[in-house]
Amino acid sequence: MYQEKNYDLLSFMTISEVEVGKHLYWKLGSYSFHGQVFIVSWIVIFVLLALSFIGTRKLERIPSKFQNFMEFILEFLQDIAKNQIGEHEYRVWVPYVSTIFLFILGSNWAGALFPWKLINLPEGELAAPTNDINTTVALSLLTSIAYFYAGLSKNGLGYFLRYIEPTPVLLPINILEDFTKPLSLSFRLFGNVLADELVVSVFTLLVPILIPLPVMILGLFASSIQALIFSTLSAAYIGEALEGHDNH
Repeated sequence: MYQEKNYDLLSFMTISEVEVGKHLYWKLGSYSFHGQVFIVSWIVIFVLLALSFIGTRKLERIPSKFQNFMEFILEFLQDIAKNQIGEHEYRVWVPYVSTIFLFILGSNWAGALFPWKLINLPEGELAAPTNDINTTVALSLLTSIAYFYAGLSKNGLGYFLRYIEPTPVLLPINILEDFTKPLSLSFRLFGNVLADELVVSVFTLLVPILIPLPVMILGLFASSIQALIFSTLSAAYIGEALEGHDNH
């Protein structure tokens, strides 16, 4: 019996070490990081910062075309936060919702537009940061921290009374819901981005000239929708936390 338990434990540890695909690892002490995720993430962040700097460097009363475009993006992101969080409390959360949307959109488009596979790495290959489950889980956990902070900052410990509303019988379900929110956010984004890149790769191998172009255009549209869904749900969860139990 003891040997059987040891064998089961060994089998589980072996399965946990199974890895899908190859990765470029960077070592920092005893920790390993996916280098290709950081490389493309830094490129996306640099592009977003550069566009923000250029767009706000010289604001004019009569805006240029580029300033008009930047103002349109800002209004669009403000509307996402306002519609989900509410008119009185949304302004504080515009930076977070905007950052989530722009980073996911930039990451998705980076994977859909650029032929990263042409760049050779010692191991692994460059791709959209959001096709790595570690990135999507990290973004989802940030949203979880955000809506817990929103609820606690407004209602204090009374925020946790929402778990027993409308009846204490729902306590396990309400607690489970807070665990399933980040899981659903992360796996939805990861699955859609990975599936899109796989479809484009397969079509490129089969018919390498014209057929992949419509698929890539469809991928850009789907990538935009995924960024919108993630940021909208994040704002909705924050709005739900702010609408929770009130001590007043």
